[in-house]
Amino acid sequence: MTRIEDLVEAIAQLQRGDLDAWIMEDLVSARRDGDVVHFTEMECARIRLICTLRYDLEIDTDTLPVVLSLVDQLYDTRRNLRRLSAAVAAQDEAVRAAVVEAMAGGDESPEDTESEG
Repeated sequence: MTRIEDLVEAIAQLQRGDLDAWIMEDLVSARRDGDVVHFTEMECARIRLICTLRYDLEIDTDTLPVVLSLVDQLYDTRRNLRRLSAAVAAQDEAVRAAVVEAMAGGDESPEDTESEG
């Protein structure tokens, strides 16, 4: 866990007022222990990402929630793909071969093939 003061000191561009606003807007989650505010390593990484988006790429503050939502969706998709890959890998050879064959079928989605029939 990283204290808010340590994080502000560690990230040169980070402004305390911006971080407070991001917490209030639920862009990042802080844990409170009395008067001390802490962040998990995951939240520290998210704050670094927000700093890059806001200060380096100059993403407007009104646009940040949209960009972060898209990034969150991408990470969720990536996590789900890893789970699916692990589930397929755990199957017997016939099932794995069938999945590989189905994937090699091209760019058609199941909805495209159903509407043709």
